[in-house]
Amino acid sequence: MRSLDPAGPWPVFAALLLVPQWVPAQDALPVGVHRMVLDCPGGELPFSLQISTDGRGGVQAFLGNGSERIRVPEVQTRGELVLRFPHFDSELRLGSGTALEGVWIKRRGKHESTRIPVRRSPAPGRFCFSRPAIGSAPRDWCIGRFRVKFARSADPAVGVFRRVDGQDHDLEGTFLTTLGDYRFLAGNTYHRGFSLSCFDGAHAFLFRAEHQQADNSIRGEFWSSDTWHETWTGVRDDHAALPDGFGLTRCTEGVRLGGTILRDLTGKQRTLDDAALRGTVRLIDVFGSWCPNCHDHGSYLAELHRRYAAKGLRVIGVAFEQDDDFARSVRQVRAFAKRHRATFPMWIGGVADKKGATTALRLLDRVRAFPTTLFVDRRGVVRGVYQGWSGPAAKSENARLRQRFEQRIDELLAEK
Repeated sequence: MRSLDPAGPWPVFAALLLVPQWVPAQDALPVGVHRMVLDCPGGELPFSLQISTDGRGGVQAFLGNGSERIRVPEVQTRGELVLRFPHFDSELRLGSGTALEGVWIKRRGKHESTRIPVRRSPAPGRFCFSRPAIGSAPRDWCIGRFRVKFARSADPAVGVFRRVDGQDHDLEGTFLTTLGDYRFLAGNTYHRGFSLSCFDGAHAFLFRAEHQQADNSIRGEFWSSDTWHETWTGVRDDHAALPDGFGLTRCTEGVRLGGTILRDLTGKQRTLDDAALRGTVRLIDVFGSWCPNCHDHGSYLAELHRRYAAKGLRVIGVAFEQDDDFARSVRQVRAFAKRHRATFPMWIGGVADKKGATTALRLLDRVRAFPTTLFVDRRGVVRGVYQGWSGPAAKSENARLRQRFEQRIDELLAEK
């Protein structure tokens, strides 16, 4: 999901946070790197925003979450500064001039959207905590792996946190779950706790935590946008791990690929056993364009398609979108494909409701996560199902998962 700037490495970008550059251009465009905050129910949710010109009259913008940089696909500077994320159907409207104050709008369906105030808020550090003094005791109580329990979820989770020497932050990490990871989180520690945040155009995550010295555990709170709040606890466990994603969702016996009726992006009916697919090894990606984990996963599947198509692999995306507006669903899926340069077919499965998706797909005992990946052999038999995805924020878990995917593909392609 990251889009790296060829102009220079991330440390240079992070260093600029301490010295905003106000370069008049295109109606006082605020060129430089800025600390931005969303005013969420849990308090300020910070992220960094870089605005630059490309020397040809164009404007570029990047979101920053620690080591992650996300290029904003569309930047409008006429009248007001608008940063658009068409693949998520969201935008930051930041007004005109250099104030950088406005609203984040995320459309979730025909008549539903999130609107959260956003503003520039200069301060040292991502969360304004003072940096530890030289020679002070290391804040290592939060570094490593933790078994995590979210109060409103029965699913297990693992917190993975690491110390970094960032210019505006000293902690990065993520939470791993059987549904997917919480992507790139960055923040600051203080003597008793830490705060982490992520804003990627679709998700706005805010985590706060405090160290419990009595038992060396963590107690925290989690906010997602303006729609979700829950508490969580963490216990240090260097061996904390999730159950294998290949064993959580099962294929339904007796249901054939041809029994699932879908629509392609022109409205034509399709099945997962179309004549053009028979005799090929297939990866079926059950996803949603609204889902950041699905974008991490979709980028990898586009890579697999480019590498393995000549060997007989076919990738098919089955999208479950946020409402039943077929035209909007097609528009969002096309934006998803464009973002990842994906040329494999993507079809519409229905609305992004897990119960409804289970009924529509029929191949699985239950759709528990977006994304879910089905491995199908040349005879049209589902040989494996993987639930969820650990993306690049998960680092080592992502590397191991990619290796497992490719091993299975190689084995299926080798079969006669």
